[in-house]
Amino acid sequence: MRAPDILAKLVSFVSVVGTPNADILEWIGTYLKSFDATVDIIPGPEGDRSNLLATIGPRDKPGYVLSGHMDVVPANEAGWTSNPFVLRVDGERLYGRGTSDMKGFLAACLAAVPMLTAGPLMRPIHFAFSYDEEAGCRGVPHLIARLLELCETPLGVIVGEPSNMRAILAHKGKSAARVTLKGRSGHSSRPDLGLNAIHAAAEVLRAAISTAHTLAQGPFEAEFEPPYSSISVGTIHGGQAVNIIPDLCTLEIEARAISSIDPAALLSPVREAAAALEHRGFQVQWEQLTSYPALSLSRPALLADLLTELTGTEPLAAVSYGTEAGLYQRAGLEAIICGPGDIGRAHKPNEFILMDELAACQVMIEALARRCLA
Repeated sequence: MRAPDILAKLVSFVSVVGTPNADILEWIGTYLKSFDATVDIIPGPEGDRSNLLATIGPRDKPGYVLSGHMDVVPANEAGWTSNPFVLRVDGERLYGRGTSDMKGFLAACLAAVPMLTAGPLMRPIHFAFSYDEEAGCRGVPHLIARLLELCETPLGVIVGEPSNMRAILAHKGKSAARVTLKGRSGHSSRPDLGLNAIHAAAEVLRAAISTAHTLAQGPFEAEFEPPYSSISVGTIHGGQAVNIIPDLCTLEIEARAISSIDPAALLSPVREAAAALEHRGFQVQWEQLTSYPALSLSRPALLADLLTELTGTEPLAAVSYGTEAGLYQRAGLEAIICGPGDIGRAHKPNEFILMDELAACQVMIEALARRCLA
């Protein structure tokens, strides 16, 4: 099958983050087994979704991992001009949810399989396809935990997030949390008898804003935009009516950290501000939503040199969005980002990828395979 045909099939699976993924998993597994690839399904604790690790070549030799995620964000935005889960071809553009982020990379991997299996690889190529990346890389840690049990330590990991087929050496880390404040409701004419959860949330909000201002003063890593760590409050929900003292308020907060900083630590002042509200009678719940480390691949690095040769382009120093690559690096593996499509098209109506981008990614994968022949 050609990469666009495979992409059409992958897009047709409504593999939205946080939902079961047995259908897309089964199709990919069946396809790979038809070429005699070794396929392992690695379930997550949710019970209804799993990762996939497939190998072409010998598992007892060090090789390379091509890593991507099977899930996509929902397609509920206004502005779609066609069904987001039916691939629409318009000239060079292939429209559909996940085309750039990142089923295009999966399609290029799968389209390369006939070439990868045509001659015996002396070094293996592994496909590591994960679930729930869009929920903060929740699936891949379960795959990474078993990786070295299933194969020899890889020489490197290529994470195929959309990068315009230019390798990326670093990205920021992220930690996100939900804080829920529970007070006491009542009539707004007697605020002295209630505990206003929205007013209390202002203390948490103030701590987040103050921390954000402090982080903007440094430390700095010039390759990032912005070159400092950040904190952002993304949502606030609370209250029922203007004349009811709100007894519940929930905030969702995220931190993005430069590579020298632990992203979870950035939220400590906010968590302390929330915890202090317990002394005023509020119930406080802090829920960690996501956390993954930054990626920082130093030069010189063999993996960076390899991607330069395979793509013909010097790597980009850093991006501010996050990927699963930092988790692979934390597990002791060299990791780098390189994939087809543009991150600027992701999570938007009429997401698309170009035919040439798919083809370029398949060419890169096949060139990598030729290096593994001897």
